[in-house]
Amino acid sequence: MRTKNLISGNASVLRNVNRSMILNLVRNEQPISRSKLAQLTGLNKSTVSSIITDLLIEDLVYEVANGEQNIGRKPIDLFLKLGKNLIGAFSIDAALTRFAIVDIDGSVLATSSINTEPQDRKKFIERCLNEVRNLMNQLNIDELKGLGVSVAGIVDPNKLIVNYAPNLGWEDFDIGHEIRNLWTGLQILTIGNDAKCSAQAELWFGKHSTNLSNFIFLEIGPGIGSGIVVENKILDGEFHASGEVGHMVIYEGGELCTCGNHGCWEKYASDRATVNRYISRKYGEFNQPVNITVDEVIDMALKGDEIAKDVLSQTGFYLGLGISNILKAIDPHAFILGGRIIQAWDIIYPEINRIVKKRAFYGEKKDILILPTSLKVRPRLLGAATYAIKKIFDDYKIMI
Repeated sequence: MRTKNLISGNASVLRNVNRSMILNLVRNEQPISRSKLAQLTGLNKSTVSSIITDLLIEDLVYEVANGEQNIGRKPIDLFLKLGKNLIGAFSIDAALTRFAIVDIDGSVLATSSINTEPQDRKKFIERCLNEVRNLMNQLNIDELKGLGVSVAGIVDPNKLIVNYAPNLGWEDFDIGHEIRNLWTGLQILTIGNDAKCSAQAELWFGKHSTNLSNFIFLEIGPGIGSGIVVENKILDGEFHASGEVGHMVIYEGGELCTCGNHGCWEKYASDRATVNRYISRKYGEFNQPVNITVDEVIDMALKGDEIAKDVLSQTGFYLGLGISNILKAIDPHAFILGGRIIQAWDIIYPEINRIVKKRAFYGEKKDILILPTSLKVRPRLLGAATYAIKKIFDDYKIMI
């Protein structure tokens, strides 16, 4: 019985693997012909045609006659079909939760945001789903192919559970179960850590002059997280906590962190750290709170405020310290930085680069790519959608 199931399962899996391979080639190489697909995959033409027929029925691709050939039968080119398999997405952060409707090519059709109010988890998730439905109504959409969610915290993407999100006050929250109770019939539901989602979005939809298959995406915000990409795959970790680099200690005995340790990286290089340094330098010992955002610090620096420029240069120094430590452990092709801080790239990058060159390779002269994100949409929001979109393109399981 086991042998029979294995054979049957393998035949089904093989077709699904081939389907995924063909669909991803269409995504990456469009326009592309059936004969070219057969050539690139090594599959026979009948297998390719059979799979293409299924994809046409699923409204995932469409065909157009290539008008460039004047003599004989015109070749047929394949493209992704847009507007038919839309994904809803939301990204939950400590202050704001952002929403989008996204097509399978990564194009964003509509966005919105609300204040994050995580205390009553069920009520908040219900509000989030209603916000997605509001966007659907704006676009006159009756249904979605799926829903993707990113969360600033440690997330089990298989069980759809938020294991720990300290800034939200969530622990062991079965968010997937909550969403499915409130929105029945979802074909695809994905939950992911925000930095890992950002890395997936950069991997799939990033526009860089070099082909990146091994890189680290650093999400710089109130804290610091990372998505580690190894051979085009996101590294998750045994307990789904890979990439929690913000709590790497760079100064033993330094400032107390929310995690209970002293001297964590995010206490020096996060947006909060940048703002706190600016307030301390600008106002010294003040008696009343000063409400300033990192956007305002950056804006002041770009307008010539010397204190703001110096503070941001210090942030570049601390970012360089952390990056140089990570380099020694992982040795990626590139670091890609996301977050508001990249608006001050011309200020922070020279200092990042100086420290990395000084500390990362023990005097060896090697170049490491350190780049701002190429994504025009907030990476963690597009990444939430990308996690769900990926299920459409890579949706196969081995059944025994």
